[in-house]
Amino acid sequence: MASGGSNISSTSHSFHLSLLTLTLLLLLLPSSSALPHTHTDNPITRFQNYLRINTAHPTPDYTSAVTFLKAQAQSIGLLHQTFEFVPGKPLLLLSWPGSNPSLPSILLNSHLDSVPAEPLKWLHPPFSAHRTPDGNIFARGAQDDKCIAMQYLEAIRNLKARGFTPTRSLHVSLVPDEEIGGFHGHARFVESKEFEELKVGFALDEGQASPGDEFRVFYADRFPWHLKIKAKGQPGHGSMMYDNSAMENLMKSVEIVSRFRESEFDVVKAGKAANSEVVSVNPVYLKAGVTSDNGFAMNVQPSEAEAGFDLRLTPTTDPEEMKRRIAAEWAPAARNMSYEIIEKGPIRDHLGRPMMTATNDSNPWWLVFKQAITSAGGKLSKPEILPSTTDARFIRHKGIPVLGFSPMRNTPILLHDHNEHLQETVYLKGIEVYESLISSLSSFTEASH
Repeated sequence: MASGGSNISSTSHSFHLSLLTLTLLLLLLPSSSALPHTHTDNPITRFQNYLRINTAHPTPDYTSAVTFLKAQAQSIGLLHQTFEFVPGKPLLLLSWPGSNPSLPSILLNSHLDSVPAEPLKWLHPPFSAHRTPDGNIFARGAQDDKCIAMQYLEAIRNLKARGFTPTRSLHVSLVPDEEIGGFHGHARFVESKEFEELKVGFALDEGQASPGDEFRVFYADRFPWHLKIKAKGQPGHGSMMYDNSAMENLMKSVEIVSRFRESEFDVVKAGKAANSEVVSVNPVYLKAGVTSDNGFAMNVQPSEAEAGFDLRLTPTTDPEEMKRRIAAEWAPAARNMSYEIIEKGPIRDHLGRPMMTATNDSNPWWLVFKQAITSAGGKLSKPEILPSTTDARFIRHKGIPVLGFSPMRNTPILLHDHNEHLQETVYLKGIEVYESLISSLSSFTEASH
């Protein structure tokens, strides 16, 4: 106001008019608290801005995502490097050097990409990061798993603001292509000299939301096999019946596979095992028939038929025994059957052991993890095997302990679903949890490997 004082008239009338005008201008100007929510810079709006970058397959915008995350890292003083082990597939590595970098480091992993979304089936556009009045943020990737990437960074931002210095170096890897297998992302990274130089001693990767009041934690993944079973047989007129026709042989195989599926599912239904603790097998396609202008020639029996199955093996499944079952029962050559197994990654670590992280006193990292969750006011449910597959398997293959964890409780599981969303209070609580985890894990010095 002082700078405008020279413009005030010496007459009382002019003085009052100028004062009234100034008062009206001040009333019209928005205060910082009255600015629209999306115009402020805070943990929620930063999360929304990341969610608005469309990194869905088949054309994920990795360039914009890496640019955004790099800017966030620079704003809090983290070192950054970008690698392309495969052209067009950038991997961003952020680092916070510890006071004793000779100790094995901590790695926090999150993937950049997301699965596609069908906009017409969403309440709000899937890349709008729309926030409802009750605080739900709708976006593809809100749970899977852009949330943890930003929570890592926000937790580091808060720790730095409090003057915390890690003892162990801390790294955040933001990787491409997890949703399509990770083979051009984390799989290449863990085999690189750049990864070896990090000397990772313990890692965290994504988990799943918990509908209840306890946080879920995952000590292993299941392992996907894509199985194609093909049958051949006598072609002929639709009115004839042949032994060992292609469709007959394939139907027999489908029945045998279905019985195996039912036996595994019965164990789950009886409460004797979780879904992730059995081998699941689900048919995903059938391909047969002789095509015609109207669809299929109904009076022609095909000479070939094929079915595809998605198998998920547990960490303790014997892969060789599974292959023997497929060869002898599901697709026996005696019935003119053949098969192809596409193994989507390793099922044993580099020493031939099941890829599981111990969740007992034998693992000092587990004890630190548990205590950090308790210190943040949280409780853990019984450790689980993740039903699906994450990049954690590539780290476990190196013999490095990894836990899958996403701090979302009292939250519906919406990964890959329509209307994926996350409540902002849950998101903010997750930042607090990661502050506890990062400070505890990076300060822990008893474990040397």
